[in-house]
Amino acid sequence: MTDTTPADNLPSIAELLADTVPMVRTLNLEFLECTGERAVLRLPDQAAYHNHLGGPHAGAMFTLAESASGAIVLSAFGEQLGRAVPLAVSAEIAYRKLAKGPVTATAELGRPAADVVAELDRGLRPEFPVTITITREDGAVTGEMTVLWTLRPNN
Repeated sequence: MTDTTPADNLPSIAELLADTVPMVRTLNLEFLECTGERAVLRLPDQAAYHNHLGGPHAGAMFTLAESASGAIVLSAFGEQLGRAVPLAVSAEIAYRKLAKGPVTATAELGRPAADVVAELDRGLRPEFPVTITITREDGAVTGEMTVLWTLRPNN
């Protein structure tokens, strides 16, 4: 974690997502890092969620990556939740290599958070991408995803 983020941020974001997104609990996602700049989540190797090749199912990998994107959005924009709700607008995923064993998703904001908040301050509904890389334990990239998010102002 960076020294600009409180050490207790990780458990609070992990608990919030586990409480509000049942698939986080279902897949037993592990939160390894969660700041406003980067979120890292891990999907353990679980036979119940394997595909026909013995690796994590594409749906489980999608959920892992989307959850990592949600974690960074909550970390970066948690202070805005009283006036706006974060919503995923679209998502695109590419599966690059066969995934086997546990996989890790690393999410990063595609725009500076301050720019997004400035748009919100001007009464706009900002959109911003979050890019996610999914890797095997050996470091090979098994998937890449981009989720386009918005902060929808509360009425």
